[in-house]
Amino acid sequence: MTAKAAALREEGNDVITLSQGEPDFDTPENVQMAGIAAIRDGKTRYTAVAGVKPLREAIQHKLKRDNDLDYEIDQITVGCGAKQVVFNALFASLDPQDEVIVPTPCWVSYPDMVRLAGGEPVLLETAERHGFKLRPAELEAAITRRTKWLMLNSPNNPTGAVYSKAELAALADVLRRHPHVHVLSDDIYEKLVYDAPFATMASAAPDLGERILTVNGVSKSTAMTGWRVGYGAGPKDLIKAMNTIQGQTSSHTSSISQYAAIEAIAGSQEYLGDFVAELKKRRDLVVDRVSEMPGLHCRVPEGAFYVFISCAGVLGKATANGKVIESDMDFAMYLLEDFGVAVVPGNGFMASPYIRISYASSVEDLVRACSRVLAACVALFEGAQNREQIKETA
Repeated sequence: MTAKAAALREEGNDVITLSQGEPDFDTPENVQMAGIAAIRDGKTRYTAVAGVKPLREAIQHKLKRDNDLDYEIDQITVGCGAKQVVFNALFASLDPQDEVIVPTPCWVSYPDMVRLAGGEPVLLETAERHGFKLRPAELEAAITRRTKWLMLNSPNNPTGAVYSKAELAALADVLRRHPHVHVLSDDIYEKLVYDAPFATMASAAPDLGERILTVNGVSKSTAMTGWRVGYGAGPKDLIKAMNTIQGQTSSHTSSISQYAAIEAIAGSQEYLGDFVAELKKRRDLVVDRVSEMPGLHCRVPEGAFYVFISCAGVLGKATANGKVIESDMDFAMYLLEDFGVAVVPGNGFMASPYIRISYASSVEDLVRACSRVLAACVALFEGAQNREQIKETA
């Protein structure tokens, strides 16, 4: 979708992109200055594979401060984004035919990373009526003797669902009966919560700590997607194996980014309140507008910066050109090609028929985009033939 949107834009079309998974804020000034200082101080050489010690110490203190988790330095590793940390964990731990339970909707990379590592993703559908959250009975039924990992992402991409501490504790009760199952807790959106406090599995079930890898980073909450810094904390043997994998691939993430990340994690975070307040305002704007769109509906996301919208109500409708909308991909392409709005179809997240809208864009773009999507839906239901006239009335 991003490539198609770029191609249309190059042809001179006005396209609003709501498909990107990154905030539109600038990296905070204090973090920028830390990166510049690292360059000027000559901190531009190779570092330890696991990351510079001051950064791992900052992560260690953050995990204690924010999550009440105690880790030793050699239980912490730094990678080129949280994505590489997840990848390293799977490559370090999976044998052929090992199973990884992945609740869906899920981030698009999880199943493929499992397959690349030689494992088998077990896609476990969660229901919208249950808040897109995995329930204990569903987890129990999915576990086999070959299950190696349960992957949990909260706040969730793409749904914005946030697991409570009690909900995580209920899942932990199941896991205690299956000591061969480990948990990969992807907490990358930790700071971006609106209606409920954040909780992570390692704090909800501290007795399972030797079976939990906690993954996080600075990309989303500190607007540092391009800096590529993520980290993991977990059992020593696993972290050691992950470092071995990373030592033969990227070696380490950018030394400059690492020193900037120290400031992002340990320095002033006064900006964060403004970030979250602005994102919540945008979330509410989009959710309110979706409620006006015929054929679409959505839950109010509790975290992250996405709205996951059911488009089941537009399936079977025909466009002005006579094309029948048969899937979420069809609907996403219709929005892009006919109304200039790029969204992500739910099939990429193993969930159809849905689309994901990122509200980490300017209010102006969100208002314009929502008007276009509303017009697109009205056109489908009214059978309008003049799409240019529909656009003008949006």
